[in-house]
Amino acid sequence: MDTTTSATTRLTDAQRLDWLRLIRSDNIGPRTFRSLVNHFGSARAALERLPELARRGGASRHQRICSEKDARAELATAERLGVRLIAPGEGGYPPRLAVVDDAPPLLGVRGGLDVLERPMIAIVGSRNASGAGLKFASQLARDLGNAGFVVVSGLARGIDQSAHRASIESGTVAVLAGGHDQVYPPEHADLLAAIVASGAAISEMPPGHAPRARDFPRRNRLISGSSIGVVVVEAALRSGSLITARIAAEQGREVFAVPGSPLDPRAAGTNDLIKQGATLITDASDIIQAVEPIMERGIELREPDEDPLAGDPDASDRERIVGLLGPTPILLDDLIRLAGASPAIVRTVLLELDLAGRLERHGGGLVSLA
Repeated sequence: MDTTTSATTRLTDAQRLDWLRLIRSDNIGPRTFRSLVNHFGSARAALERLPELARRGGASRHQRICSEKDARAELATAERLGVRLIAPGEGGYPPRLAVVDDAPPLLGVRGGLDVLERPMIAIVGSRNASGAGLKFASQLARDLGNAGFVVVSGLARGIDQSAHRASIESGTVAVLAGGHDQVYPPEHADLLAAIVASGAAISEMPPGHAPRARDFPRRNRLISGSSIGVVVVEAALRSGSLITARIAAEQGREVFAVPGSPLDPRAAGTNDLIKQGATLITDASDIIQAVEPIMERGIELREPDEDPLAGDPDASDRERIVGLLGPTPILLDDLIRLAGASPAIVRTVLLELDLAGRLERHGGGLVSLA
């Protein structure tokens, strides 16, 4: 039996509006959002300080701050679509997703909330899947569903849709790269409707947002973050499914791979994952046996990170830290050591650069100038 986080958060309507305004403002991602709210105590207070912080970071243009009118319009559209905007710790927010570093402050949920609080296993793979791969994904999803797991995937063609269709009755979750009203691919609109009827769909994007290429890796972190483990059924060497597997490993999730013929390029990525240490699986029992000890440990929401605005950098601090940054990513720990400044000072400068649109954050604690 999975032990999950109990709902400990409940936003007021006013707080939800402020949270939405903050996360929809320019250059505010989930990590920046959390840093600002932790420091200033509320999203409303953070909104008031955004112009000053962006100016200190060297913003070259006016930062767009989401207006109350626009936020209310989004809330009204979400309600019309049957979408609820849920914060980490509130009922219906996937417990495991709530503890990752870049968990969305507000997650758009359509469908049943109960399915999102059950233990999830992600199944992903090639869009151009083989017949054998599609059959295996279906059988795996069916067996996992019968064992009490919810299958989560990305609604894509191929392996994703096969896993979703086989687990509709037992419960499946579709993670969308665009807004809830922007189904991709369009031919899966009927499949999504069937998923929502007995399961759920989630997205961090606003209604009307059509998915772009860069949105799919962001979606992939939600797939892996919501799950106990990720199963890659088929994947070429440059497959997006391998991005999901990499993110899963960074998030501390289990990574499983289905072996395939060395002669089939659709199995090259999964075979390579196995070489790198992914767990080889041939049926659902392999997965269940591996995740049972993890499920028994339970989940707790993390304590807030060190306040990144605890330090007050002066002009020389900023000049030194910015001078160490460039287009090549550098580890945050190395940046702190080379700058000879406190972690709080360095994090403050990075946050200012972030708000000014001058910083790019990479996986594994790497940062670079945008």
